Amino acid sequence: MAKRILVVEDNDLNRKLFCDVLKANGFEVEPLADGTAALDTARQTSPDLILMDIQLSEVSGVELIEQAKQDLNLQSIPILAVTAYAAKGDEERIRAAGAAGYLSKPVSIGPFMAAVKELLPE
Repeated sequence: MAKRILVVEDNDLNRKLFCDVLKANGFEVEPLADGTAALDTARQTSPDLILMDIQLSEVSGVELIEQAKQDLNLQSIPILAVTAYAAKGDEERIRAAGAAGYLSKPVSIGPFMAAVKELLPE
């Protein structure tokens, strides 16, 4: 059965790219542009992985990660943060919030897929 990935990304081009690459690699995807709906959507769809943009227009991805890790229904789902934030200390701050993985934008397909596969249980 295909693993399901919730893609939370407010940039249309990035969201389409991530979804296309994931689908081409056999994953089911649930694209979401609105970060405010991310946790409710995750509760409804029970994804195997959440791909989380950090700089969302309505809400901080870091806040969403912190909230997910405090939610009994969501805390076991690994979260891969994908962000343009790549300054010193950003990765540590994002991982401290609960992200299991971190990729800085722009992403390359090889490292992107390696990070996804690393976080998904077999």
